[in-house]
Formats: sequence, structure tokens, C-alpha cells
Amino acid sequence: MKTPKNAGFIVENETAGALSKEPPFGAVYFKNFSFRYRARSEKTLDSINLTIHKGEKILIAGRSGCGKTTLAHCINGLIPHAFAGKVDGEFKIMGREALNMGVFGASKFTGTVLQDSDGQFVGLTAAEDIAFALENDCVPAEEMFRRVKEAAERVQIDAFLNKSPQNLSGGQKQRVSMAGVLVNSPDILLFDEPLANLDPASGKNTIELIDRLHKETGKTIIIIEHRIEDVLHRDVDRIILLENGKIIADATPAKILELGVLALSGVREPLYVSAVRYAGIEFTASQHPENIDLFEFDVNKLNAWNDALGGVKPMRPAGSFLSVENIFFNYWNEETDAVCDVSFSAEEGEAIAIAGRNGAGKSTLASIIAGFYKPRSGNIFLNGKNLNSDSIKKRAEKIGYVLQNPNQMISFPKIFDEAALALRMRNVEEYEVKLRVEEALHVCGLHKFRNWPVSALSFGQKKRLTIASIITASPSVIILDEPTAGQDFMHYSEIMEFLRELNRRRGLTILMITHDMHLMLEYTDRVIVMSGARIIADDAPATVLSDDAVVEAAGLKRTSLYTLALKAGIKTPQNFIRHFIDFERNLRDKPYGGGKKTE
Repeated sequence: MKTPKNAGFIVENETAGALSKEPPFGAVYFKNFSFRYRARSEKTLDSINLTIHKGEKILIAGRSGCGKTTLAHCINGLIPHAFAGKVDGEFKIMGREALNMGVFGASKFTGTVLQDSDGQFVGLTAAEDIAFALENDCVPAEEMFRRVKEAAERVQIDAFLNKSPQNLSGGQKQRVSMAGVLVNSPDILLFDEPLANLDPASGKNTIELIDRLHKETGKTIIIIEHRIEDVLHRDVDRIILLENGKIIADATPAKILELGVLALSGVREPLYVSAVRYAGIEFTASQHPENIDLFEFDVNKLNAWNDALGGVKPMRPAGSFLSVENIFFNYWNEETDAVCDVSFSAEEGEAIAIAGRNGAGKSTLASIIAGFYKPRSGNIFLNGKNLNSDSIKKRAEKIGYVLQNPNQMISFPKIFDEAALALRMRNVEEYEVKLRVEEALHVCGLHKFRNWPVSALSFGQKKRLTIASIITASPSVIILDEPTAGQDFMHYSEIMEFLRELNRRRGLTILMITHDMHLMLEYTDRVIVMSGARIIADDAPATVLSDDAVVEAAGLKRTSLYTLALKAGIKTPQNFIRHFIDFERNLRDKPYGGGKKTE
């Protein structure tokens, strides 16, 4: 059967739509569908023609602002009932007219797992949270207990039913959210960026869990995600690529990768595919580029490309601009150390990643460095001065901290005012405030929204706003907790290139807590790896991500570049990884401001 005719290309695509008992028009059906928010003059979705068949597993991708979230809000009933606007065209869910269902009616067919799990919890325990929908339906207690238990067992969270959701890890929170939608047995499961806040190991487990749910239940699965390579850890039927509110591609992952449309649309393609392209190797969908284990490519050509790039630069030694010495810390109600005997130092202008599993102590360590927590013992020096006696306000003049959850940082209703807060607190002249804020908002892709309310921003856009609010104040050290969570490749690249330029030109020292293996490889000089509240490795990113023992202990994921190098018979995979990163840096190296700024 053919996919619907869209703004992009059409490919022959044998899908799960041939399943028996499929409702008329498939599980999700759009015909000439458009939507414009009431407060906007332009359409956010434009001429959408799309059929998602019952039992399919679909990945929806595209740069921030392309319309992915709006499309998801249509499927789960929030549009047009929670978000008002003008609708044109047809839209059906499970063969029924969707626009008149309401949010409650749509929830009977579509279960949504949000990007921010904390925003989805309503119960004091995991069990209460899972049971919420059943309680609203007045399900008898005996049946309720049975269905909660079944849903929890299906996602392997049944051992934590009596725990508070807030005391669970990121991956565990996500499983509670999954159980909370499974308990009502909806026909469609919609996952909104399920990997955004998870460490690589937890993200891999999540993709495996979604795949298992798909196979065991036969439900229609829709995944919205930037991290294409991680989603392709398990098969998907189709990738639907959006740009400017239109569908520009709808095809199998193999065909999408063959055509090379991901990078052109602001989405990062799998690293191993990029490496093969850089080596000048052509491939087609029949060579299985969607699966590195099955991928067939010219091994000799890849080896020749790697050999031609020569040696690698040695890692520069650590300096002493920022020194963290023998830090011990435990929370007031816990005896176990959250940070145990941690020491490291950083050179001025160095960019360092801090990596490890959720709960390893990374964010706690960053909070200690920023002055939010006082260590039980140990010292922190910046440019030779001991910071232990500095107040949080005084330390903030030197060390900026961008939290993982942007909602915890935002204080003002207007975007411009939020970005200007630090400067106005220091009584900077208003004309300079305007210049510095507008520059930061340009870099973070928010300038055209500068007079908008913060509430109109997506999670990813709020993240960029918090980064903008910190960089306006020009600190000498900046700590970023998951700076690229929820960001598409284009905005990810713009933000990181800007930070890298600050790093190089102004000597800004950058510490990045991250689960993003590519960020770690391309934008940092060293990786400090934490596990069990301690540092277990401090080395070059390529070396760390080639060490299976460290990868396993810290919940990281061996980069696909390492796997590609092994498959090609390259004897030093670490050097191959370094060659790839250096090659990409050379491609993208340009002075800040030399490229087009994104509105």
C-alpha cells in the first residue's frame, strides 16, 4: 500500500495497516488538516494528510517548532479543546470523528506519556497515581487493585508501588506514567520525547520496553523524539518528518536515511551513518542503514578515510582554575553520602562533561559547586580563592547554573524580562540590558518570541530561555544540567557552538552534566564519570566511551562509532572516534555570528 500523498516524497510501504479488524481510516487519520492557534496569524499545521494504521509503531521527528507537539495535542484531544484555534479538514481517531470528542473522550483512545514525568503525577504513591484514571471511572476496588497490579507488572514497576513518585529515578518515574496510561487499555500509546531526561542506559531500557509493549499488546505506538539513533535501537515502521507544519517525508527508516533528509531538517542522523557519509560511501535502503548490526557498507573505504586523517591530539592536562578538593556531602535525612571524596580540577576555558547514571551524584555535585549546598567537608577554589565562605549571591557572580528543569528557574511571565533578570539585579544600564539580552535570545532561537509570555513556550524553548538568562551575565564558570534535553539538532548545535565560542574567546569554563554521548564527544575536552557518589573515571570522551567497564558501571552507552570501527576492523576505535569528532569540528568551525541566526 502507498503512504498518503504529502508535501514530501511517496514510497511503497508495507505496514501493519493490513491487520484484520482495523477501524475505518486506520487508528489515526488526517485529511487536508490544518490548525492555527488563536493567537497566531500563521498555521502551525498545514495540509496534513496522514494515516497511522492500527498496530503500527511510528516515529515523528523534526526541528523544534515544526508542529510535532501540536500534532500530538490533536491526537490526545488537547486541540482544539484545551488549546483554542481554527481547524480545517478531517481528523479521526479509531474511525471516529475526533474534534468533538473532548479531552476526556480522546483519553479513552489515546494514552499519553509526557516528556516531563513530574508534570503527570497526581498521587502520593506510585499505586495511587496508576489508579487515578480508574478512580475517576468509579471502578470497583477489587478490579482496580487487579488492573493496577497488572499494569505495574507489565512495565516492571510493581516493586515500587508504595513509593512516592518523586523518590523514584527518571526511568522509574517514566514507567509509573506508562502504567498510568496502560491501566485504561487505550488503543494508542503516545510518547512525547520519552528519552529527554534519561541516562543512556535508562533510555535504552525505555526503547526496549516500548518495543515489548508494542509486540505484546499490538497497540498503535507513536513516539515523538529528537534522538533518532536511540529510538532506532528497536525497529519502527515509519518515520514521519515535519517541517514548518507540513509533512516533508513519510517512509521507512532505511529510506529516510538513504535520502539524507534528517540533517537537512534540523535532526541529527545516527552517528555511524554520518561517519559513513563523511568517508564518501554511498548506500541505499537495501543495505539496512537503520540497523548498525545489519548495515552493509564499504569497509575498505572507511578504513582509508580513517587512515588519511592521521594521528590525534593528546588530551591537555587539567589546570587549577577551578579546584574541587575532597568533597563529602549527605542530605540531612540520609546517612549515605550523595557525594563521596570527590576531587577534580579544571583549566580556565576548559569544557568538561560530568556523566553517570541518574542518582549518581552529578546534580548534587553541581549544586555544591554553585553554592546551593554546603559540603560536610572539603574545599572549592576558583582562581586560587576559597569559595566556601561566599554567599550564594556572591558565588553566582562567578558561577552560573542552568538547572535541568527550566520551570524551576523561571520567575517572570514575559520572556524578555526573564532573560534580563540577572542584569537588572546588578543595576546594569537598560540600553546594555537590551543589547545583551537580544544577543542571547538570538543565539538561543528565541528572539522573535521576546515579547511573548513564557507560558507559550515548549519545554525545550524554556530550556533555551534559562540558558539565555545565565549567559547574559557573563560568569567565568557555567554549569549546565542537561543543556540539550528536548532540543532538536539545529538548536542543540547553535547553543553548543555559542557556548564553545564563549569557551574559546572569553576563557569561560564549562561544566556540563549530560546523558548525551555526542555532546560529550564533540563539545568537551574531558569526561568526569560518577557512579555511586564517587568519580570512577576522568579521561578523554573517546577513551571513556570505549571502556566497557566504565560504560556499564555508569549507565552510559557505547557510542555507535565504536561499534562501526569494530565492524570495519579498525584496530584503534578510540582514534577513529576522535577522527570523526575532529572532522565534524572542522566542518562546523566558524566564528560566532558567521552563520545565519535562527529566529
